[in-house]
Amino acid sequence: MATITAYQRQFRARMKRAMRMRASADTKARRYAQKLADALGVAEDAAAQMNALNQLYNVDVSTQTILVHDLQQLVTPAQLTDALAASTPGEELVIFNQIPDGNGGQVMPGNALFGEVVATPPVVGGQPDMAQAVIESPPQIIEREQVDG
Repeated sequence: MATITAYQRQFRARMKRAMRMRASADTKARRYAQKLADALGVAEDAAAQMNALNQLYNVDVSTQTILVHDLQQLVTPAQLTDALAASTPGEELVIFNQIPDGNGGQVMPGNALFGEVVATPPVVGGQPDMAQAVIESPPQIIEREQVDG
């Protein structure tokens, strides 16, 4: 029986935490998607009532708020319920495979992404030094035309 190194234990702990976060996000997304679908349905009913009142009293009051209008342009209640029906909680199966131990079994340094205490600032590759990132050219000045009226 192979022994599990500290590196592999750390990997599993990080993976389990990430999976819990993913499941929590999925649960919240499902709950809020259903609430949004319900709210958009109520907004459709309210718009129909407002439209009937507009016709009955010969007025022109807006049938929906700007927010509801914008949301209805993005998604419909039917799209939300279809997306919810097509997916079930916990549908993705996660199988722990044996991972290679590339550092001799030592624990990896702490990573703030995983909620761990970080002793030193993270090393991020590929970012230019701030002194090099300063743009040397002066800002462009756009002149306005004078319009005689």
